[in-house]
Amino acid sequence: MPTISSIKLKTGLLAGALAASFAVLYGPVLAKLAYDWSINENYSHGFLIPPLAAYLIWERRDRLRRTPRSPSNFGIALVIASTCVLLVGRLGAELFLTRMAMLGTLVGGVLYILGWRHLRLLGFPLAMLLLMIPLPAIVFNQIVFPLQLLASRFGGAVVAAAGIPVLREGNVIVLANTTLEVAEACSGIRSLVSLLTLAIVYGYFSDRRAGVRVAIALSAVPVAILANGFRVAGTGIAAHFYGAAAAEGFFHAFSGWLVFLAAFAMLFVILRLFQWLAPDGEPDARPLPVPQLNPEL
Repeated sequence: MPTISSIKLKTGLLAGALAASFAVLYGPVLAKLAYDWSINENYSHGFLIPPLAAYLIWERRDRLRRTPRSPSNFGIALVIASTCVLLVGRLGAELFLTRMAMLGTLVGGVLYILGWRHLRLLGFPLAMLLLMIPLPAIVFNQIVFPLQLLASRFGGAVVAAAGIPVLREGNVIVLANTTLEVAEACSGIRSLVSLLTLAIVYGYFSDRRAGVRVAIALSAVPVAILANGFRVAGTGIAAHFYGAAAAEGFFHAFSGWLVFLAAFAMLFVILRLFQWLAPDGEPDARPLPVPQLNPEL
């Protein structure tokens, strides 16, 4: 009958072998992913996701230790399937497939070594890793262009409501003294991705109820779109009074940071509103203090 120490040794060797294989297979994928984070401002937050996922796993260390292992052979099947996806992605030069294969291999390894119970405990940290993977170009472009039109339409309407003569042609806003183009960088996709990531993290640490966490994450989408629309409108109004310089350089970048902070403040207000409308009624699980009797009485 195998002893506990021999089981731990076998598990450690198996985990080490899988980790070494993972490094060999996905080392180039990780290197290219990190390079894309460094040059693609839409996904520069990717550097923060792996440390955050590691912290969430460390936070669950006690529950993981207490949970009995029940390895599943479905895990090795998932690893094999993910390896096939990796090969297809490399042959077709499709980065998104190779990166999704990497996550599939991680999930399969957890299943094969630890089992379904551990996977449920690690579900949220592993799902967080999806936020670090850039969308395929074909999907990204399908999202960006409608956002450009929406931002220009909203911005043009606000500028017109302010009494400023304006003409909008697609994603171009024509003012009396200058012309503004709502380019891809001004579509709001960057703030949308970053705010969604921040909303997921903020909701997780601010409320323990899954419904509230999901609601906060979903609310990040309209908040980001609305905030970017006001940014475009503000840029148009500033350009009308101060010229094209108000839409370029430092002022343009500063307005982006300012609007992002305002959007996060809106998320804070929305969370407080949810908590006010639906307070967490679960009683405190801490034991009540036991009164001590005075022996002198």
